[in-house]
Amino acid sequence: MKSDRLVYIFGTCLLVGALAMVAPTKLTAQTLLSQEYKEPEKPEFKNKVSGAALVRALRQGGHIIYFRHGSTEIDYPDQIVAKMGYCHSQRMLSEKGWQQARKIGMSFQSLQIPVDKVYSSEYCRAWQTADLAFGRYQKDARLNFLPKAEYEEADTLQMRKAVMPLLTAIPAQGKNNIIVGHDDIFEAATGIYPEPQGVAFVLTPNGRGGFELVAKVLPDEWNQLLP
Repeated sequence: MKSDRLVYIFGTCLLVGALAMVAPTKLTAQTLLSQEYKEPEKPEFKNKVSGAALVRALRQGGHIIYFRHGSTEIDYPDQIVAKMGYCHSQRMLSEKGWQQARKIGMSFQSLQIPVDKVYSSEYCRAWQTADLAFGRYQKDARLNFLPKAEYEEADTLQMRKAVMPLLTAIPAQGKNNIIVGHDDIFEAATGIYPEPQGVAFVLTPNGRGGFELVAKVLPDEWNQLLP
């Protein structure tokens, strides 16, 4: 973040000044500022439910399962040039991504996980992931990127406000809702960056406009949940 970078630089200048006052030193501001600035590491998400217990919970319904779309050929911020409805202007699923989606769908059938609504962004890689896995989808522009390469705080808040109704909606009795979207939108709502491509997070709406994050499932882990 730009604000963190400014704090880092200001703190570095203060440190150099203090060192110069107390003792001769070869350490200079140029030396310190030339060091690579690193964002503070965020805590890693830990599953609250996993294995057979997760399968039982999903079979009972009441959850939102947010997928990041399947793997693409290359990874770059195409939201600047992407035009909805024109797949050639966007990043596309790779063969690996197609296979991931199909395997996820087969695992859901084998695990007997009930699914009600399936939402996807308007990007081709998202609705294709949904279609390959679940055979249906409803496009929703609230899951789209903002057309910017970098986001300011106001942009993050806008994306969070847009997606929250989908993350907090109570699914039909005994079923789960599926969302297939993108990394930045999920991070805006949860503070967690979803990686790798194809990863899923299980959320439980609390009925009060919020949710609890309960599990993370990697693309190849769904079939490992089979008994």
